[in-house]
Amino acid sequence: MLDSILISYTEPAGLLTLGSSLTLGDAQTFMLVSWWKPLLLFMPFLAWAWMLSTILDKHAQRFFLGQEKWNAIHMIFGLIALAYILMLPLGGVAGIAAGFFGLVAILAIDIGIFVIIANKDERIPEAAKLTMDFSEMAKRRDEKREAKKLGTSELNILGANKMKVMPPDKETNAYAVRVAAEEVVINGYAAHASQIDIIPANENTYAASMLVDGVRQAGEPIAKADAVQIIDFWKKCAGLDLEDRRRKLTGEVSISSEKMTTTTLKLISSGSKNGMVLSILFNPREAVRRKPEDLGLFDNQLGELKSWAQESTGVVLLGAPSDNGRTTTMYSMLLLHDAYTSNIQTIEYEIEDEIEGVKQIKFQADDENADFATLVRSTLRRDPDVVSVCDLPDADTGKNIAKSDHDRTRVYLSLKADSAIAAIQLYVRAVGDPKLAADGLRGVVGEKLIRVLCNNCKVAYQPTPEMLKKLRLPSNKVKQLNKKGGQVLIRNKPEICPVCNGVGYIGQTGCFGVFPIEDDERKMIAAQDWNGLQTMMRKRSLPTVQQAALRKAVEGLTSIEEVSRISGTSARKSSSRSASPKTAQAKS
Repeated sequence: MLDSILISYTEPAGLLTLGSSLTLGDAQTFMLVSWWKPLLLFMPFLAWAWMLSTILDKHAQRFFLGQEKWNAIHMIFGLIALAYILMLPLGGVAGIAAGFFGLVAILAIDIGIFVIIANKDERIPEAAKLTMDFSEMAKRRDEKREAKKLGTSELNILGANKMKVMPPDKETNAYAVRVAAEEVVINGYAAHASQIDIIPANENTYAASMLVDGVRQAGEPIAKADAVQIIDFWKKCAGLDLEDRRRKLTGEVSISSEKMTTTTLKLISSGSKNGMVLSILFNPREAVRRKPEDLGLFDNQLGELKSWAQESTGVVLLGAPSDNGRTTTMYSMLLLHDAYTSNIQTIEYEIEDEIEGVKQIKFQADDENADFATLVRSTLRRDPDVVSVCDLPDADTGKNIAKSDHDRTRVYLSLKADSAIAAIQLYVRAVGDPKLAADGLRGVVGEKLIRVLCNNCKVAYQPTPEMLKKLRLPSNKVKQLNKKGGQVLIRNKPEICPVCNGVGYIGQTGCFGVFPIEDDERKMIAAQDWNGLQTMMRKRSLPTVQQAALRKAVEGLTSIEEVSRISGTSARKSSSRSASPKTAQAKS
């Protein structure tokens, strides 16, 4: 492949000559190559080795991707590349070009395979995934160069007008406010929070609490003056009226950084007796966008919901506590209907995501003349095939649903309730006529969200016979359960798990109870025989929410501690508080 120069050396005369053949019997011949050719072929190897040692190897070690296995794979690709350039038969410029580009291709394939496989690993958070988009890298480099001219800013913020919000000069108070405002969001993102609430703790102090996988985590206290400036900063980015400190205002901004993928923040500001309140929601549309198959339903439960969707009659109740996925589940249940052959409508406080083919009606709560029950009645009178109602804020809403034409319209009603039975009780109480309420019911769904154990650090253990007996689990079948870890061993030294940040859980899944309502159940509901209704449901051998959660614990998806948390007294207290319709808007 490589052009050569023949150098003949004759010992007696000490003469060096250039030629293509040897004429002296005692001459010694040496084969040399052009100096720039091995240097050219060495450069891809150097770049490849640098990327392996500084990025890929550290990435594999940090997220436990099998460091030794990947090192062996990289070595194999390196040997293949070396063999390729040594065995290539071509010579001249064509040979060196083929060798160079072939070498680059082989080493690039090695890097590409690692990036693709590593990014699919569920242990790696979205912000830590690798990218090979060099244009994006160049864009980030340019942004950093521009930021150096002003104050340094960790976040790139696109405001309501899609224009970048530039950081102010370092010497100004506005720069300190921006740094503090960014820190609140960065901390929430790092903790995998779905929502941050900046609320007054007392007359002089605020706090930024976070909702992480359905569990509220208290934040550090913030001085009132600082908190107000942070709230005003985000309101200004979202194009909201800074002077309006009482009404509910909603806006959106987009953020990104070197450690954070592009994220949409939904900002909701309102007033309270102690001052302003700001809620920051991370990617709200994606949070409610799930297919029915991804909710956490068992196969038989999903099959039951699909069979209900074949009909467009009766009322189906969905009961869940606040922040337990009611909106997500309701949207997913609507996807079981064909929006192109059916007239599907929703009535919502906030349209969390657009559903293709569905008419979504937003209730104008700030309109003094607006009435939720009246909106429900007028919608049902238009004879839609399917209507989804986001809440039961008053008794009139329940009455209007119960008196609608159940032979022509399917109504999905979302309720703030702790269980399926509690949802039925709440609906019956609102309607005021148990028989009327029972006649239209076709099914009820109970739901709670449970945290999923981090696969990178969860700890398996053998449960005791006493524990299994208490949980009513068969000791001959359940040999292992799992609990949260939060730490991993790195070189025999315990360190915080980089995937879940030491929490031990990452993400949530739904636990459901899906119960059809037939003639026997309707008789129990009409008689308000709740114990009899529970007995009837048990006879069907359909899992309750708690039983579904326990099954997920046996499968290793969650822990017994999580099962206890969603089944504990706090949940029952929540149920008792929601035992009657309220006029306040419920969070879903």
